[in-house]
Amino acid sequence: MAVSASSSAQQARQALAKRLEDICRDAGLTGAELAERCGWSRSKSSRIMNARTPPSADDIRAWCEACGAENQTEDLIASLRTAEGMWVGWRRMERAGLKQAQEARLPLYQRTRRFRSYSSWLVPGVIQTQPYTTAALQAIQRRRGLVDDVAEAVAARMERQRVLYEGDRRFAFLVEESVLRAGIGGAEVMSGQLGHLISIASLPNASVGVVPMTPDRERWPAEGFWIYDAAQVNVELISGYLTLTQPSEVAMYAETFAELAALAVYGGPARALITSAMDALG
Repeated sequence: MAVSASSSAQQARQALAKRLEDICRDAGLTGAELAERCGWSRSKSSRIMNARTPPSADDIRAWCEACGAENQTEDLIASLRTAEGMWVGWRRMERAGLKQAQEARLPLYQRTRRFRSYSSWLVPGVIQTQPYTTAALQAIQRRRGLVDDVAEAVAARMERQRVLYEGDRRFAFLVEESVLRAGIGGAEVMSGQLGHLISIASLPNASVGVVPMTPDRERWPAEGFWIYDAAQVNVELISGYLTLTQPSEVAMYAETFAELAALAVYGGPARALITSAMDALG
């Protein structure tokens, strides 16, 4: 399920454009008259009202001032930030370091009661061991040339793992079998991580499924994603972090999760795959 654009983000941009158009009309202005008051070309107003060009915060301020609707400025800018936040490139998300990116997700984890996680790249962060997290974040820090706050970011992720043991929360984890053999951090780190997966599977509020590597799969591996209750999906792509909130999109990922879950093995068969991967480490 490759994601190139989000209808959630597009609908948020269209909703903002519609509100700006309504403000213009309520003020009794045409798009051309608004453009003149703001010192813009006529085409700019048209592009904004038709959601072809997103406004900046300064554009919104000028728009509201021209329409005598200054009292709506801050609310509209907040809507703009929401639309922008649905797609965040890794460089932007991590520009202040990895620690802040880890801490930013904590409120979402705290308010969620049902977690569904699918991973085709790495063991999901909330069930990673400290050495595995350290190896993974060190690799990201070096590859992206970020400030070195890996130790602080690891501590933040370990703190976030408390949600596994607090409150009435349920977790369903799916990992591709290839994740068990990815070799993050070396043999000792991977062995510890695989043993931890077996321990997590024994928790009463968690399930761990492994999707086996087979030559005849009809549902192919997908990008890693998290489903939080039935309200939000976060997708991790090579270029950035996508947030989906439209019910139709959330439902699409829930359906995909169910299909992948049907392919997975659990309990003894899952432990056998994990143990096989541990044995292969030597």
